[in-house]
Amino acid sequence: MTDLQQTIASDLAARYEKLAGLVRDLAETLTDDQFWAKPYSFGNSFGHLVLHLTGNLNYYIGAQIAATGYVRDRPQEFSDQTRPSKTEVLNNFDQAIEMVVRTINRQLAEDWSKEYTAVGADAKDRFGMVLSCATHLHHHVGQMMYLVFQLKQKA
Repeated sequence: MTDLQQTIASDLAARYEKLAGLVRDLAETLTDDQFWAKPYSFGNSFGHLVLHLTGNLNYYIGAQIAATGYVRDRPQEFSDQTRPSKTEVLNNFDQAIEMVVRTINRQLAEDWSKEYTAVGADAKDRFGMVLSCATHLHHHVGQMMYLVFQLKQKA
């Protein structure tokens, strides 16, 4: 790896791992019922946000860069009524994060600038998409922080 390649891969991987740790820490404070609760009719539950992030990463990085074959059902990420256990949902999220980190670490310097054309993507190349997914994850972590605060206020 070149120095720049090593810096990019190391820093991106570290950011994903840090944000995943925040999701886990926040979820740890919630009961299974709180994990699926919607304190506001217009928003999402913590659990549905984790399902959404898992789908997002598995599609935009997994299917499109790592060629995992993942098929996404985005509407189901927000409407799933089966309420799988918090442990199962978080384990699937952790697997998605592990796949992202592996994929990041496998990119060669020239791979970062390869064209990226997935439906719904807001990036032109792989680096832009991996960065976009990281900012998307960070955005939803902020929502999760607020959800936990609200759920604890109502408890």
